[in-house]
Amino acid sequence: MINKRVLNPAEAVADIADGSSIMIGGFGEAGSPIELIHALIDQGASDLTVISNNTGSGEVGLAALLKERRVTKVICSFPKTLNSTVFPELYREGFTELELVPQGTLAERIRAGGAGVPAFYTPTAVGTPLAEGKEFREFNGRDYLLEHGLAADYSLIKGLAADSHGNLLYNKTARNFAPIMAMAADVTIVQAASVLEPGEIDPEIVVTPGIFVDRVVEVADPAYESELIAAGVSYP
Repeated sequence: MINKRVLNPAEAVADIADGSSIMIGGFGEAGSPIELIHALIDQGASDLTVISNNTGSGEVGLAALLKERRVTKVICSFPKTLNSTVFPELYREGFTELELVPQGTLAERIRAGGAGVPAFYTPTAVGTPLAEGKEFREFNGRDYLLEHGLAADYSLIKGLAADSHGNLLYNKTARNFAPIMAMAADVTIVQAASVLEPGEIDPEIVVTPGIFVDRVVEVADPAYESELIAAGVSYP
């Protein structure tokens, strides 16, 4: 088996190129891979498309990546949350495009992308502005929209523990989008609070198998958005 461990977040994201599409895990701050995102800011890739549940908070993590004008399109469900100030300005300016997707549809589009399903029908968003321009069909007297599966060049996700083969465990709700994003990206990069030796994780409790993971980096004391925002941190 391949040892997928890398030395640090900078090495983990070093080959992400301009114009890449990137799935970023997280549900608010739960599961947000802040150290990987900050390493990506330092790395310098631009013209990125980001697929995430939201657009980050304050001026750290995903919001910091946006602030540095590295993201030209966001596909997400919640572009404006309590401490989300960066993205609304970029959107109003016309710099960052938004594709708004209902949360359940976003999850299913990512799952479909990872499973090799090109498209599916859903009744969600029928009769709303989100349905404009989309194909629809009637099944059993009800209208359904055609939604396309989502895949990406990279995914950045956060785990509680991993082994050097890439098998992953998560911390409660920090699991959220991470397992399906790991399946839907060409290259999956994981930061984990601990990286163990093969066999130290019971295979019966593995959530994401290592076959879906390409790189693992240990971040023993990961940062949390709420703590950074409370401390007035702005990255970089």
